[in-house]
Amino acid sequence: MTSLPSAPLGLTYSASHDTVRVELSGDLDHLHADLLVDAVDQLLTARPGLRDLRLDCGGLTAVDSSGLAALLMVRRRTGTAGAGLHLDARTVQLDRLLELTGTLEYLTAPGTGGQALRGTGCGSPRSAPADEHRPPTPSGVAEPRT
Repeated sequence: MTSLPSAPLGLTYSASHDTVRVELSGDLDHLHADLLVDAVDQLLTARPGLRDLRLDCGGLTAVDSSGLAALLMVRRRTGTAGAGLHLDARTVQLDRLLELTGTLEYLTAPGTGGQALRGTGCGSPRSAPADEHRPPTPSGVAEPRT
């Protein structure tokens, strides 16, 4: 079986006062995932008052487990910075990956930063409280604090 070469990840930026939009194109995979995380780190450092980071995912051709890990890292970093993360124009394949891995709600929850994820659930009236999404903790192991 022959695998196809990975398409380089393209990042195109546009910004307003408190929002940055990053248009993604190509493959968000093990070869390119660090590019996204590094770019977001630079954006958050350069724009400390950033309220919203919008990732336009419509041009993504593939997302593997490393790409998913990069999106999760971006979510953590924007949450820590107090900025909201929005995954716009998600492809059917990306939505399917997020659904299968149980990360769709976490990555698409409304709210600024991690605020919607703390305490009362994920910001959606039909959502269960955040604690109900955690797997049971083995006895004798402390549960992580959020």
